[in-house]
This record gives sequence, structure tokens and C-alpha cells, in this order.
Amino acid sequence: MGLIDLSAFDLNLLVAFEALFEEKSVTAAATRLYLGQPAMSAALGRLRTLFQDDLFIRIGREMQPTAKAVAIAPGIKAALQQIRQTLAASQTFDATNSQSTFTIGSSDYTSYVVMPKLLQVCHQIAPNINFRLIGFAKDSVGELLENREIDLALGVFQNPPRQTIQMPLFPEHFVGICRRGHPMITQDAIAPDSFANLLHALFTIRQDEVGEIDKVLAQSNLQRRIVLTTPHLLVLPAIISSSDLVAAVPSRLVTSLADQGAVEIFELPVQTQPWMISMLWSRLTDQDQANSWLRQMLKSICEEI
Repeated sequence: MGLIDLSAFDLNLLVAFEALFEEKSVTAAATRLYLGQPAMSAALGRLRTLFQDDLFIRIGREMQPTAKAVAIAPGIKAALQQIRQTLAASQTFDATNSQSTFTIGSSDYTSYVVMPKLLQVCHQIAPNINFRLIGFAKDSVGELLENREIDLALGVFQNPPRQTIQMPLFPEHFVGICRRGHPMITQDAIAPDSFANLLHALFTIRQDEVGEIDKVLAQSNLQRRIVLTTPHLLVLPAIISSSDLVAAVPSRLVTSLADQGAVEIFELPVQTQPWMISMLWSRLTDQDQANSWLRQMLKSICEEI
């Protein structure tokens, strides 16, 4: 028999074959599939025509499979089982027993803020789930999501790519940090010109020397000296704690470090705009239950941050 055109083939016939093979009775197979006996008999007739074989022959009180039926039964049962497993997997996501691996596009900052709590919660309710974190360039995030190279991305997305969905997670703002006992930082508010005259460190992934603070200072004709630029945000607290440099960093980065006495936080003398940390995902995975579960986990965690 040549290849069958599946577009013209009723796959329900394979279900009927399976029931006949296991029940060895037209009546019992019809009952199992909630069909009338005439409908099951008609299905058997179509199967016989399709496979050009009797498939099942009545011997005594049972419908015994022919040699061809015995030969094709394992393949048909395996195909149906695969279809059932595929359909079941698409309909339910069991986080408790899942061994899924999620890939999240994230900077060191968002990883620092979100991942400890996410791992802690998942250890309790989804112990077999794994995570992979990768860095990404903003202009490539749409392609990464579309190609399923990442499941979602965390960050600031002022102009999200088409065919993506964005959900805000939490607001953020800048604070100043310095070492404990810095000679120029006291409990009194520091003036903008005094602040500009300090030695500064700047986090930048653009490899330039202009941050949000510089734009605000420029409005008052002030310019600061940037001694150090780095694309690694998490290195700044260690550098600040052992030097006279100061830096403006997201507040959630240093709250715990300040509590430990590693650095001191001070209020910046210039006004900067807060921003929103969001998660971004593709419309292609919007209805995916596993992706939806991950998004709900992150949303719940960030509500407590």
C-alpha cells in the first residue's frame, strides 16, 4: 500500500482499530467509544477497504485479528499514544512534577533582584524546574523571543518589539552610594555642585560616559568627572566600599548591602525620573501554560519586592 493522503483520512478510524483490537468484539468496541454497533461496523468496513485486508475475523465469539492486523497494531497504538501525550502536554502544566528548563533574558541587576526569591519559591513548589539566564541586547530581544531562544525577558522596554506583550513588574529609581565614612557625604544634603565635584563611577552598557545623572547635571551647567565606567553593575558596591568614588545605582541593588554596612546610601541632589522594570514575552507563547506559569510566578514575586 502506498502513502496515504492524511488530509482525506479520518484518524478516528485508528481509534476504532485500537478498540477492536483490544476488545475483540464489535459490540464492546462500540460501547467503549460511545458509538452504535452499526457505526462501528461501518468503521470496520472502511478499515478493511483502507488496508485491503479483513483485519478481524469472527472465530467463535470473538473477532480475532488477522496477521496484517497484528503487524500494524503496534505502530497504530504507538501513534495514538504519542498524539494523546502531545495533547495532554499542551493542555496542562504540572509545575510540581515538571522538569522544564526556562531561559530568561536578564541583566545582572534584574537577576540579582528577582532570581534569589524565584529559586527559593520554586525549590518548594517546583523542585525539578531549571533556569538559564542569558544577557541580551535590547535590539535583539524580539528575535530572541520569536525564535524561542528565551522564554521571556526582564528589563526596561520603552519601545517593545512588535508581536510582544509587556507587563510592568516594579518601579525603580536611582540612589547614591558611597563608602562608610566618606569625607564629603554627611547627614546633611549635598549640594549639586559639590556632588558634581566628587569622583564618580558609572554603569553603562553602551561604552559611553554619559548617564542619566550627566544629562540632569548639564541642565545646571555642571559636569562630573567619571573615573570609572563599567558594564558590570554588581561590581560597583565592592569598588565604592573601598574607595572615595560615588555612584548612582538602582535602589534595590544596594538596600541589603547597606543593611550589612558595606556601603552607605545617600539622597541624590538632582532629580531623576523613575523607571519601570517589566517582563516581555512573545505573542507566540502567550497561551502556553508553562510560560504563563512562569509569568505568574514572577509577577507574584515582584509584588513582594
